[in-house]
Amino acid sequence: MTSATLVRERHLPDSNLQTSTHQAGRTPAVGRAWVGPGTTLSRTSAPSRSWRNAGPEDRHAGGSSVRTMAETQFVPTDFEPPTALVTDRFRLEPLGPEHNDADHAAWTSSIAHVRSTPGFPDGNWPPPEGMPLDRNLDDLRRHAADFEAHTGFTFTVLEPVTGDVIGCVYLYPPETPEADVTVQSWVRASHADVDVPLADAVATWLAAEWPWERVHRPGR
Repeated sequence: MTSATLVRERHLPDSNLQTSTHQAGRTPAVGRAWVGPGTTLSRTSAPSRSWRNAGPEDRHAGGSSVRTMAETQFVPTDFEPPTALVTDRFRLEPLGPEHNDADHAAWTSSIAHVRSTPGFPDGNWPPPEGMPLDRNLDDLRRHAADFEAHTGFTFTVLEPVTGDVIGCVYLYPPETPEADVTVQSWVRASHADVDVPLADAVATWLAAEWPWERVHRPGR
């Protein structure tokens, strides 16, 4: 990665991940722990209002009943969210309307596969019948607005050579006070072998670059 790349990327310690940085003076989290699937958190406790429960377009782990910032602050006011994660097998960037066609093609080609992915056991998303492209665009606009407002962070997963959309990562507030964030991800069926490496890379990224102490990864 050359100095001309202006996403402020750096190598994470002991990994080949490259990630945008923020808040040079942020104190590393202490006692960070995963809230795993063996705890009381589940798809019915953390994101029970989860994937598309608020309507067929809402695919993130928050839905319309995400705790408001008046109730709890998802990230510190001065937090600058990372905007890139790069590995040899994929790269992440904020999901937006510009990804609509490729995002729609990715998940509609892999509905059964996504529905069987860890973290998607409630059967609410993706809809078996698919979704029109214009409704998918509305969905992506909501995700982009959440990112801008720092109330949720959704990243498209891109194939590093072709730039094609191969998945998605969602970082949204949980309902339970026992966790600080709920993390879910999927990849299209043609890239099923990327599922675990993606989830693991995101876990490392969160520990190094994001402010949350307690991370809920449903099914992982």
